[in-house]
Amino acid sequence: MNSDKADTIALVERARAIHERVITLDTHCDINVKNFTDSINYTQNLESQVNLPKMKAGGLDVAWFIVYTGQDSLTDEGYKKAYDNAMSKFDAIHKLVEDIAPNQIELAVTSDDVRRISAAGKKVAMIGIENGYPVGTDISNVEKFYNLGARYMSLSHNGHSQLCDSNTGEEDDVWLHNGLSDLGKEVIKEMNRLGMMIDVSHPSKESMRQMIELSEAPIIASHSSARALCDHSRNLDVEQLEWMKKNGGVIQTVAFQTYTNTEKNDARNKALKSIRENIADSLGNKWYEWSEIKTLSDEERNAFYDIRSTIVTLADEKVREMENFPPKVNVSDFVDHIDYMVKKIGLKHVGISSDFDGGGGVEGWSDASETFNVTLELVKRGYTEKEIEQLWSGNLLRVLDEVQVIAKKFKKPDRYTSSFILFYN
Repeated sequence: MNSDKADTIALVERARAIHERVITLDTHCDINVKNFTDSINYTQNLESQVNLPKMKAGGLDVAWFIVYTGQDSLTDEGYKKAYDNAMSKFDAIHKLVEDIAPNQIELAVTSDDVRRISAAGKKVAMIGIENGYPVGTDISNVEKFYNLGARYMSLSHNGHSQLCDSNTGEEDDVWLHNGLSDLGKEVIKEMNRLGMMIDVSHPSKESMRQMIELSEAPIIASHSSARALCDHSRNLDVEQLEWMKKNGGVIQTVAFQTYTNTEKNDARNKALKSIRENIADSLGNKWYEWSEIKTLSDEERNAFYDIRSTIVTLADEKVREMENFPPKVNVSDFVDHIDYMVKKIGLKHVGISSDFDGGGGVEGWSDASETFNVTLELVKRGYTEKEIEQLWSGNLLRVLDEVQVIAKKFKKPDRYTSSFILFYN
């Protein structure tokens, strides 16, 4: 065996040992309620990018399952539909951890829960809310969602919500609130009171600025990357990164091709478009680009997601042997964003996310079964075990701890204790 091969084997073995010891945590994994039934569920190796077999194969310890609702009209009817959708996803997650696979995965709501469950050899489920639209105009819904296990929430998605403006306003420079609405400001305070992390991955830059100004707790970007490397409104620019550093928050770098390297991704998608359309047609379906998906109803979107991975896989197989075909965005491109942000604002403010089953995934980390490849790339770049642990889970759990500590000061002492203290004094 030559020395180069021996060095490579030693590096991979060291990376595997690190990967097994650290707690790996992904802050953004979308779900489809169809995969949380008695007959079809995450105990099976479904086509979904995340499920228990794939988590075990790749050594992904913690998955934040997402209660996502697309933006709709700011009406009572819209809010009711969104609330029902959110509740169906909460129900699905609870069914998984309580009924379907309680011996394999457990819900965590604190960092202590995460460590306890992981030490017991089980996978960990956590819950985040993508889009505060289901809150409607009833602020008490925030506490309802918190009591169901939600530990972070973004106040908008693609499109302005009743709570704040979205990053999508950059496209036409049309804004609804010029940041946060009055109700949105109250929701921020309520999240602080409860101990729920504020997520700024989808809100506008001005919304983010106002959230940081108003919040007494650090915030997170649950799935965003660096705008300096990829100029997309979903990524954070240099000023926003500095705000996050000053705030003590964390940016969970996202392995979403469009937000990692737009030019590389666009070149490949352009070359693949007609091939994917033909494959979709042969399967009796229609191919949609990401820009078109957001115009679909929830039902149409879920139906497309059911078949999308099959179309993508078949198209990739078709072009694999083609010479000079535009390459995929890969793990190296993804870790470039981690490197950049670590150098720019410090390691303690950077984490990792995938956006699996919501469009995420890069070559080398295309689903949860390939999670080890991220650790391997970090080891190749010289990150220590302690630094890798911080990136994978330590930084995010630190923010969760700080948010929950701050929430304690809002809790009123119980009446008996207060009376006793007054009497004793």
